[in-house]
Amino acid sequence: MTSPRQNTLPEATTQSEPVLRQPAVGDGAGMWRVARDSVRLDLNPPYAYLLWARDFADTSVVADVDGEVAGFVTGFRRPNSPQTLMVWQVAVDERLRGRGVASRLLEHLVERTDATTLETTITDDNPASRSLFAGLARRHGAEHTVDPLFEADQFPDEDPWKPEFLHRIAPLNHAH
Repeated sequence: MTSPRQNTLPEATTQSEPVLRQPAVGDGAGMWRVARDSVRLDLNPPYAYLLWARDFADTSVVADVDGEVAGFVTGFRRPNSPQTLMVWQVAVDERLRGRGVASRLLEHLVERTDATTLETTITDDNPASRSLFAGLARRHGAEHTVDPLFEADQFPDEDPWKPEFLHRIAPLNHAH
């Protein structure tokens, strides 16, 4: 069952400019709330967001508005390809959408990590995410390939899953 949306940002803060920074453990609960309220993301347990903020802080970023998490990108370096940044989740508070916050979060993370390749998975029914990553590829003048990665039948039978497509963007241009 999906929880009702509960925006944590006071109305006045939606005009504030987000500060992009590395997450800290204290941001885990806020990251979870933004993911939950997005309704679109597969929601991980709160514990997972605490771990992301602790163990993957150097490959993740939060948008902070007046001390509240208003968006985030979680990612990790692929163990067999450390120059590849795998983006796990992107979420922005509803009141900040349409202001380019997701693009700025991605750009900030790409610059901070010096990744040469970015990967993410997206289902076909998510045009906003496809557009976000296509825009990143265009801004970097990078090749953007899309290939099947996980088919629906590879997931457990208990939940219906849609196929996930691997989006690979390379090479990233750090001087753009």
